[in-house]
Amino acid sequence: MAIRKIREIGDPILTKVCKPVKEVTPRITELIDDMFDTMYDANGVGHAAPQVGILKRIVVIDCGDEEEQPIVLINPEMLETRGEQCGLEGCLSVPGKSGEVRRPAYAKVKAYNEDMEEFIIEGEDLLARALCHELDHLDGHMYTELVEGPLMTSEEAAELMEKREMEKAAQEETGEE
Repeated sequence: MAIRKIREIGDPILTKVCKPVKEVTPRITELIDDMFDTMYDANGVGHAAPQVGILKRIVVIDCGDEEEQPIVLINPEMLETRGEQCGLEGCLSVPGKSGEVRRPAYAKVKAYNEDMEEFIIEGEDLLARALCHELDHLDGHMYTELVEGPLMTSEEAAELMEKREMEKAAQEETGEE
């Protein structure tokens, strides 16, 4: 297991459509392990194979608080989305930046595990956001295409989150919604 170089915005590999995985070989297993190591090392919650330079339809996710995690998705396919959430989103391929992105509040995905057994995963909130974000990578898209407003530095994002928390607390005190 190893930490791999994360490809950053501007790298042409991040704009390409990934190819399906036909079988899980020892090299694919090693890639999946390395993707988790790389993601954890960079404090991420999701990682797609093109972010480490491999054009395969593989995603790993670990939102940290879900009982069914970490998750490996091979050849994932979005089956259903609904609702809407708007929030700050970042990406390991766009270091130090984040932006306001609208995503579905719920996502349902069909994929294969490391034994090439089909399964369905459903997620809400952060997991829905991660599923949508990572599946976009497999088709050559990045969250920066969806950002409403400017990209922000980590400090600007933290200030915005603090401001929103204060506004929410003030609304709760006055009974407003």
